[in-house]
Amino acid sequence: MKHYEDNFAHEHLPPSELQPDYVFVDLPQFQHPEMLNCVDTLLDKHIREGRGDNPCIRTFDTTWTYNALYEKANQIAHVLVDDLGLKSGNRVLIRSANNPMMVACWFAILKAGGIVVATMPLLRSKELTTIIECAEISHALCEKSLQDEMNLVKTDFLKRTSLFDELETLMQSKPKTFANYHSKSDSLALIGFTSGTTGLPKMTAHYHKDIVNICKAFPPYSLQPTQHDIFTGSPPLGFTFGLGGLVLFPMYFGASTFLIEKPTPDMLLQAIQEHRITICFTAPTAWRVITTKVSDFDVSSLRKCVSAGETLPLKVWQDWYDATGLKIIDGIGATEMLHIFISSTTENMKPGATGVAITGYEAKIIDADGNEVERNQPGRLAVRGITGCKYLNRIEKQKEYVAHGWNLTGDIFRQDEDGYFWFVARGDDMIISSGYNIAAIEVESVLLAHEDILECAVVGLPDEERGMLVCAYIVLKDQSKATDNMKNHIQHWFKEVAAPYKYPRVIYFTEALPKTETGKIQRFKLKA
Repeated sequence: MKHYEDNFAHEHLPPSELQPDYVFVDLPQFQHPEMLNCVDTLLDKHIREGRGDNPCIRTFDTTWTYNALYEKANQIAHVLVDDLGLKSGNRVLIRSANNPMMVACWFAILKAGGIVVATMPLLRSKELTTIIECAEISHALCEKSLQDEMNLVKTDFLKRTSLFDELETLMQSKPKTFANYHSKSDSLALIGFTSGTTGLPKMTAHYHKDIVNICKAFPPYSLQPTQHDIFTGSPPLGFTFGLGGLVLFPMYFGASTFLIEKPTPDMLLQAIQEHRITICFTAPTAWRVITTKVSDFDVSSLRKCVSAGETLPLKVWQDWYDATGLKIIDGIGATEMLHIFISSTTENMKPGATGVAITGYEAKIIDADGNEVERNQPGRLAVRGITGCKYLNRIEKQKEYVAHGWNLTGDIFRQDEDGYFWFVARGDDMIISSGYNIAAIEVESVLLAHEDILECAVVGLPDEERGMLVCAYIVLKDQSKATDNMKNHIQHWFKEVAAPYKYPRVIYFTEALPKTETGKIQRFKLKA
């Protein structure tokens, strides 16, 4: 039996022998029936069990109950099938800031049997086109304020783009109930795009059971949520860290989430104070800024603080603890793994350490040959558990990420005598700045499109505020143009043609780049 009418995604999964080993899946909490649509577990069950009137999504302007979200998701699902011609298995792109309508669309796509591809609001048309063509996306749902870049996308794959305004009009006449598509537990539910250090972005695929599994792993281990909790945070829902922390986790436990479209540190603190937030997810850079402002706000409602996206400096942890008495829970996850797999609780925490493998996962440190190293020796982090890497249509990348059944994250860690994992360094040329993953090769490919640039190399520079800065070493075709005005021009131009968070905040003009005899750029010399 096929999973879907459109089986493109399943046909491009890596073969079973190239997938990681899935361990701990025999534990009772991680077992599932053959037929499973994760929306039933996350949303519909609350209606059946009498919690429909409980608050579900809050913003500064409105509150949606579980029943309101349920009805809107059902109506959008009808629109997708009846009016927009969605076939099961079609990939559907969502382009939106964090808001209730985006969440309703996310659930509606899965109800209708589609596969969700949620994107970052800052992406430009070139990046959107690449995503649409890689995943052969047929439909896009777009917030009106973000339509300009969507309108610039030119591709034969995209059959229909619908603005949220149009959806809201079409929804009015639709029934408020919908029979969820009969997905299997191992039917694909979402595709997350992750930047690589070379070539095209990679598509990571996750099943309906994967979505339910992560709700049974990190939250019970580190957060112990109840339906009285109110979650908030800054990560975009297009980033699986944000999706889990701001939608999946609160809704699995019948709690509520507070969404902020443009979550500045001041707005996060305002939300915590005014709406009595109890759990907050954000990146280390934001925790650092929030700490400098927290004395002006009442954050006494907060009970759990979570950091991920980049390593949490001990000073940031200590400053926050000194200011509030709260311990930030650090964690490492990956788009390939869907969410956090190493973390801690407020009880078993070692300040400065990322933590230990949480329930559902195991991890180890290995050398270049795949052998486990001695304690306190740095090496590559390898992990396996209830979720794992499934790249679509990228066999060569799958072989790099998965070896001997283990997922290799590309990070360098060490493990101490007590089993705690400590971050050492990135193992590749990925730049993590303010919680965003930025591939050096992506920035270089944009810069090389500029008419005045002959060559360039991009590296990450350590920075106290952002973690790392994108730094570009540029060789101009005309050396006489190497001025501060040209730097400003390149930065402004870059933000017009690519996602602004990727732009080089530091530019050095140079007459030549250091290279090997074979012509390969020696980035380690630039970093030094």
